[in-house]
Amino acid sequence: MTTVGIAERLTTAPVAIPRPEQTASFPRIDTFDQALTTPGGYGARLRACRTAALDFRRQFAATGQPDSVRTHDLISLPYPTRYGLFRAAASPTPFVTITNRMLIIRWTDSDGARRTLLFEPSDHQLDANTPYFAELQRLSPGPLRGLFVHEHTDVLTACMAAGVCPTEVDYIAFDHLHTQDVRRWLGTSRPQPDISPRAPVKAAFPNAKLLAQRDELNAMADLHPFQRPWYQPTTFVDVPPEKIQPLDGSVLLGPGVALISTPGHAMGNQTLILNTDNGIWAISENAIASECLTPEHSRIPGLARSARSWGHEVVLNANTIETTYEQYNSLVIEKTIAEVSQRDSRFLQFFPSSELTPSRLNPGTAPTFTHRAIRHG
Repeated sequence: MTTVGIAERLTTAPVAIPRPEQTASFPRIDTFDQALTTPGGYGARLRACRTAALDFRRQFAATGQPDSVRTHDLISLPYPTRYGLFRAAASPTPFVTITNRMLIIRWTDSDGARRTLLFEPSDHQLDANTPYFAELQRLSPGPLRGLFVHEHTDVLTACMAAGVCPTEVDYIAFDHLHTQDVRRWLGTSRPQPDISPRAPVKAAFPNAKLLAQRDELNAMADLHPFQRPWYQPTTFVDVPPEKIQPLDGSVLLGPGVALISTPGHAMGNQTLILNTDNGIWAISENAIASECLTPEHSRIPGLARSARSWGHEVVLNANTIETTYEQYNSLVIEKTIAEVSQRDSRFLQFFPSSELTPSRLNPGTAPTFTHRAIRHG
């Protein structure tokens, strides 16, 4: 019996990803457009990004607040230390533990319509087929997986617990589309050999639309070799085009709810910004811990020293390293927008969509501070 290695799992030819021409009709936020393309290099752009973020934060606070925000733990799993704490951690432990969480955000539009967004509704069963994680699983004996991976709940169970009917979900979105397989959520136009061989997949969220940056949809259709281990582009081929709403940059979804373009970790990376009772939050996977935005206060061995030695004010989550300078600037945008934590003023209200989690199996990587959840309304 032969085993399938990572090379055999990679899709190398262009893929027919549905990419509707019409852009989603949300109010456009143009605050960052000029900053992200400022001439003179990435240093000049960094200064422009910081200024734009300050302007945005002042404007955004006046848009109002969503009705409610709830957080649900989905899965805790291992992630390479060299990616999550890029060039900074001194721990010899090859892996950290991160916990992927879904946020449920509800708001009322100006016309009185109630809206519901699922942010990071990861289908962790199907996401495990991502080439990188499938290879990691192949190389790990079965009993070890139980030690390192803990499934807390799934998306549908979390929605039920929050009192959200699947028909009420208007939008789903991710900070980027690494690992994601959305067929169960949005349905398919044709049968799928692996999960529904006899009939098209019926959408679990029949009224939901995927909000994704057009840049990432375009990139996913023709991946670079460095990107291929992290995507599942063929799973998008039969998703009905009308279920995908491309975004061309930053948008205001509703009162106190915005998606802003933060390229770098992935071409179409985007950050969820929320205005809550506790102030403004930034949610993405540009970093895996709040202390990565203020590393001078971190007790993780090596983090503060590395940042000080290199003059870095943030520590990136860098696996694909698509455009490292852009990701650094995007993380500074998030750092500037997020307000100070009311629980500990050394840290900011940056909420990693996959947050560093303490584990006895990974000594020397325990976070100094964790948010664990956002609760509003």
